[in-house]
Amino acid sequence: MYRLFKTLFKPTQADINPQDAMKKFLIVGLGNIGDEYKNTRHNIGFKILDHLAQKEALSFDTQKLGDLTTYKFKGRTFILLKPSTFMNLSGKAVLYWMTKENIPLENVLIITDDLNLEFGSIRLKGKGSDGGHNGLKDIQAKLQTTKYNRFRFGISDAFSKGRQIDYVLGEWTIEENDKLPERLDKSVELIKSFGTSGVNNTMNTFNGK
Repeated sequence: MYRLFKTLFKPTQADINPQDAMKKFLIVGLGNIGDEYKNTRHNIGFKILDHLAQKEALSFDTQKLGDLTTYKFKGRTFILLKPSTFMNLSGKAVLYWMTKENIPLENVLIITDDLNLEFGSIRLKGKGSDGGHNGLKDIQAKLQTTKYNRFRFGISDAFSKGRQIDYVLGEWTIEENDKLPERLDKSVELIKSFGTSGVNNTMNTFNGK
């Protein structure tokens, strides 16, 4: 599938400056569209990108398969994407925009919630399984690889048996909301570091912080 899209959107050599391509990044926050999902744990990907946009006075525009905005920082171009495909079909938007913008796989970062991490914990990895996350499952299927960067934000597993879906699609507690601003600031710092310092240095600096 990835090869097919590369063929459909393949730019000419005159259109591509290899150095420019390496300075362009696709940052994808996973979530579900609609006001009913806006403040849910599952939408932390959207929330982090919204926080970055707010801090930098950026506005999202609705385009094909998602809402996008562009952030310039230290000679890098960050394309921020909130897919409009709903979580389970996130891969379609990721593949479309990385191909359209000629962004190499190593410059793609997927932001997602993670039940296996304590609330507010942040962890960056360059590869791995989908961990049962439907958004990551679809991205893996569309890209046909597990070797893509993912930034996992911990939402903890503080739910009773059989209540996982309600918990994930539930809203943050008052205590969590009080702690979120600092965690969102840290998440924005991680994104900037990913583009300027690389995945390995960023992992060493931010994982577990």
